[in-house]
Amino acid sequence: MSTITIDGKTCTFEGPKTILQVALENDVEIPHYCYHPGLSVVASCRICLAEVAAPNPRNDNKVELIPKLVPTCQNPASDGMEVHTNSPKAVANQKAVMEYLLINHPLDCPVCDQAGECFLQDYSYQYGRSESRFLEAKIKQPTKDIGPHVKLYADRCIMCSRCVRFCSEVTGTHEIGVFGRGNQEQIDVFPGQPLDNPLSGNVVDICPVGALLDKDFLFAQRVWFLSRTPSIDGITASGDNIWIHHNEGRIYRIKPRTNPDVNGWWISDEIRYGAEFVHREDRLREPRRKQYGASIAVDWKTACRRAVDGLAEVVAEKGPGSLLLSVSPMLSCEEAWLLATFARAMDPSVHLAVGHVPIDGEDQTFPSGYTVRSEKCPNRRGVQRVLEMLASEPGEVMDEIAMLEKIGDRKGGIEAVILTGNYSAPFEGGSLIKALGKKFAVVLDTLPGGLSDRADVLLPGATWAEKAGSFENAEGRVQSFQAAIPLTEGVRSEAQIALDLTAALEHTPATAYDAQAVRARIGAGFADAVHHPRPGDEAQNDMAYVAL
Repeated sequence: MSTITIDGKTCTFEGPKTILQVALENDVEIPHYCYHPGLSVVASCRICLAEVAAPNPRNDNKVELIPKLVPTCQNPASDGMEVHTNSPKAVANQKAVMEYLLINHPLDCPVCDQAGECFLQDYSYQYGRSESRFLEAKIKQPTKDIGPHVKLYADRCIMCSRCVRFCSEVTGTHEIGVFGRGNQEQIDVFPGQPLDNPLSGNVVDICPVGALLDKDFLFAQRVWFLSRTPSIDGITASGDNIWIHHNEGRIYRIKPRTNPDVNGWWISDEIRYGAEFVHREDRLREPRRKQYGASIAVDWKTACRRAVDGLAEVVAEKGPGSLLLSVSPMLSCEEAWLLATFARAMDPSVHLAVGHVPIDGEDQTFPSGYTVRSEKCPNRRGVQRVLEMLASEPGEVMDEIAMLEKIGDRKGGIEAVILTGNYSAPFEGGSLIKALGKKFAVVLDTLPGGLSDRADVLLPGATWAEKAGSFENAEGRVQSFQAAIPLTEGVRSEAQIALDLTAALEHTPATAYDAQAVRARIGAGFADAVHHPRPGDEAQNDMAYVAL
């Protein structure tokens, strides 16, 4: 293991790394704008320059000072180096760079959405001058809509070129370029080519200043009021690691959470903007039951009692094997386990099935290796895995096609079903409704649709952002997530509903859902396979969000 010294602190590293990478890994701050770990190194912003003394192989490896400042983002670290970012020469460069960047920068921090997480703001205080020597009029640049999600405030840009490199190296779509020279230089999209690739929102994340802003978040909330919770993509099969930024029970934005093994530094736009259904006005918010053909609102105790009694009547009359449970791939592994356990208690010969799996097109892989998944559900594999654990025989768990055939077969013996939804858009389920006929149906769902209208007993469920659990992504990686916001009034998580139904069946007090306890019940092998948020992620849960 090699070591270098940065401002008197000994830092260790392994393998080929730059000085800045070693500093960041050892929690030593070196100011930087243009460097990003997911992009190529251009060393253009120059604020990371430092004085470096390195062993000279031509002079018996004596540590000698390099006569000029070197960019720490580009210069390789070598064993025995001494780096000084707080020497008079390095400090003078930092102040000069900050003065240059602020010459034409507008003084609009109070109305800028980036305020509170802006590197220019922070570095101006830490490394800049206390007052400006520039008295001339500032050059104004236009504000533009450059795509469906991103707005460009060109006069705030510091020309770090992160967005240009992102569109070139990560997505390969090349929408953004650098135009003009000198003080007229600016970034912009090419004529007739808006920033409209499936990863476009990431340019907002990597912009170190307020030049590129999210139109969906614009003027919506001050970032210092937001809390953030580590979570997992609940929209697609990618399993991307995300931060859910929220305040007072409302989600304001979704940001990528770095995980080199899954999504790197990026998320797709459908994940970033896919949580809007959580706060839809038409969310199902109260249990309902059919009475004389009409759906009426009831309390939770009555709804659970009616569901259990209705299912028990069918099983008692029609015998074992007359009940079918369909678990949506939008639900967590823990919810699938509890629902299947309850269904087996109702009918030991219950038929188990994985519900509708939404597919949209084909997987799309970008030059960086990031893949947008065509499978628009987070946990098909996890639900399949858990149901197979509880199935009587291998291969017994049905897919949607087999399930529809089984329900629609008059000789199939199915007379009662437990159906779950939780999709991000209303699931009409026309084929399923037709197959149901007059069978007794208990439906757990979040949004109204044909299936919820058909339910004999309707139990409103919770979205993934309102509960804890684990998902298995398209690559077979099982990851846990936490509840970010409180439950919408009147709803319960599907796991809690399963526990309430079990309590109604057994005439015992209901227990509260505990994701870790359920994982232990599923089995040590499953619990050991779950990847939890990295240490420190949970600690941010109750803290106001600040820029990292």
